[in-house]
Amino acid sequence: MASLASRSAPIISLQDIQAAARRIEGAVMHTPTLLSRTLSQVTGATVYVKFENLQFTAAYKERGALNKLLLMEEATRSRGVIAASAGNHAQAVAYHGRRLGVPVTIVMPTATPTIKVMQTEGHGAQIVLHGDSFDDANAEARRLEAERGLTFLHPFDDPEVIAGQGTVALEMLADAPEIETLVVPIGGGGLLSGVGTATRALRPDIEIVGVQAHFYPSMYCHIGGHDLPSAGTTIAEGIAVKQPGAMTAAIIREVVDDILLVPERDIETAVSLYLQIEKTVAEGAGATPLGALLSHPERFAGKKVGLILSGGNIDTRLLATVLLRDLARSGRMARLRIQLQDVPGALFAVVRLFDKFRVNIIEVYHQRVFTSLPAKDTSIEVECEARDPEQLQALVDGLGQAGFNVQPVGME
Repeated sequence: MASLASRSAPIISLQDIQAAARRIEGAVMHTPTLLSRTLSQVTGATVYVKFENLQFTAAYKERGALNKLLLMEEATRSRGVIAASAGNHAQAVAYHGRRLGVPVTIVMPTATPTIKVMQTEGHGAQIVLHGDSFDDANAEARRLEAERGLTFLHPFDDPEVIAGQGTVALEMLADAPEIETLVVPIGGGGLLSGVGTATRALRPDIEIVGVQAHFYPSMYCHIGGHDLPSAGTTIAEGIAVKQPGAMTAAIIREVVDDILLVPERDIETAVSLYLQIEKTVAEGAGATPLGALLSHPERFAGKKVGLILSGGNIDTRLLATVLLRDLARSGRMARLRIQLQDVPGALFAVVRLFDKFRVNIIEVYHQRVFTSLPAKDTSIEVECEARDPEQLQALVDGLGQAGFNVQPVGME
């Protein structure tokens, strides 16, 4: 993509990003960029991970928000700022606003999870719940901006925010200069715009790849001329943006080599791998770059790849669901539907086989009434856990040899 575009006057420059780095130094963490030997084995690439989930608010958004706040005149800051967000931008503005003594108002959709409202309130922001969608909340924020004389802080389509996000690249390239390819998540495009600008200036040889969730390909369509809907349910809600920014799209058109789409299943697997292998929590958006390596392995095989783990704010119940689904998909957890006679000892005979094959029983569901089986038969569904798919298959074979009708209850 970068080679096809005609270069115009830059919206931001390397000097803007370097100035932002000096401005925010000490108030935002220089997060580590580390080689992951195990993820390298899993993906076939040499994988370096930038752990932006270690920021105080657990996401890179602090960089752009703080740079923007520090560049405001004191009189402007004293009147207060306002933003529309249900996620990381809200917490970043609230946290650094309180540090600097800036009154902060955040408008969130009414359906925003309570935990996110509480976290943002905990950083000292005034919360306004309005509307059913982000668009509704954004419109209300712009109305309140005019009504109250506040300054609106855009989450991505702002050159000073973009410059702050670009400081991620300065740290990565200094800490892991051997990186050949950068993989960066795209929502509105602020992170990729800043990272791409810095990387093109410092290391024009590095390949820059943006990634989006399959259900929200807005930048992919805008840059590539594709016609796909941006709608659906994704665990990468932090990058579920229907309309990319005007500034960010202009920058990305010039600096990015490729944009890839990542299916939900691979994003879920990436979240699970980060927890299992790196012992770190990644939200869906933050895990999408790793998901790209899983869904496009041939694209990155043998390359030295830098992944930006952009954030770790994921609902704990959602995280639990993702981990359990991954166990099921990997064949380490299953639900078996077993038909047996409704007589004393039948269930015991089944349980004995689970013990014989050392498969752990998690839950048992016994069904006598709501079934089409003969009245003297019953069915049970057993959720179970094994060390690997082979152990589970040995159990299924053993149940069949003992005369039980067994049907694995699959998942899509």
